[in-house]
Amino acid sequence: MTKVKIVLNRSGVRALLRSDEAESICRSFAQKAANSLGEGYEVSSYKGKNRVNASVRAETYQARSDNLKNNTILKAVCGK
Repeated sequence: MTKVKIVLNRSGVRALLRSDEAESICRSFAQKAANSLGEGYEVSSYKGKNRVNASVRAETYQARSDNLKNNTILKAVCGK
């Protein structure tokens, strides 16, 4: 058997992780989780230095309280 060495193009991978398509995928995943939670949750996304990020945040008092007691955002993201 021969050994194969794979070298990644770092700038290409960074461009892929910061692309609009990657942001759309991350945002849709976060939006799906927020939709399963109901009212009071907000989705946001931004491009960081190396990749895009999306997050779900509890906006209202009721949503924050529910998340503190039941950890609802984590459960929605993990699919439990």
